[in-house]
Amino acid sequence: MDAIALKLCDIQGRLFELSARKGYDSAAFVKAFMRSQTAKALDSTYNRMQWAGEEYLLEEVASEAALSTKGEVFSSDVLYWMGYLYRYWHYYTGESSAQIYRQAPVKTMKRNYLMFHTMDPVLAIEDLKEIHQQK
Repeated sequence: MDAIALKLCDIQGRLFELSARKGYDSAAFVKAFMRSQTAKALDSTYNRMQWAGEEYLLEEVASEAALSTKGEVFSSDVLYWMGYLYRYWHYYTGESSAQIYRQAPVKTMKRNYLMFHTMDPVLAIEDLKEIHQQK
């Protein structure tokens, strides 16, 4: 994983954190983002969106999906980890955000946060893939 990829993981983590500060329903935001054109742009080999900050990315997602401020807002720590790990997963496996979300939806990520957030990202991804395969 090169420095640029790690920076993009950090930006996505901060994007997820920002969604909490804006009061967006966390489960709905994560689902909307992971299936969005914005996430698809971040998945591509090169796209101008990869150089945008989290504020701009949030505006893009909000313009694509009707984000709600009614619902549970997760802690910043949980959201940062989710955002970071989802982007890391993309770089580790090459899978799209939509494919990743199908394997590890927000409910799975939130449920496993306490066990996995201190793990090496590769180990957490492998464990999440295994959980999905057991279903």
